[in-house]
Amino acid sequence: MKGWLKDFKEFAMRGNVVDMAVGVIIGAAFGKIVTSLVNDVLMPPIGLLAGGMDFSNLFISLSGSHAATLAEAQAQNIPVIAYGSFINTVINFLIQAWAIFMVVKFANRLRTKKPAEPE
Repeated sequence: MKGWLKDFKEFAMRGNVVDMAVGVIIGAAFGKIVTSLVNDVLMPPIGLLAGGMDFSNLFISLSGSHAATLAEAQAQNIPVIAYGSFINTVINFLIQAWAIFMVVKFANRLRTKKPAEPE
């Protein structure tokens, strides 16, 4: 049993595992920031430009029952397709994917070194 714990400790304390853990924690925090950006900053003006539409409240009732809001439909256990929430999630994903792409692009630029020119 002690050998297993020693092996696990060595694995967990390797630099790349600790770096990955830090990346996951920062990524989760970044995800919350982007979610707030989408829900609280981007979607309200887009909804206003679309005629005062609240995207987070867009849904289709699958049972034929009527509910005024998505929260009301969910409280009544009405099966719905919440396509407004899906639109918000897609925009959230696109922003995060773009940010990750830019970080990777920057990291690759730093990693790629041009060979020294002969004199």
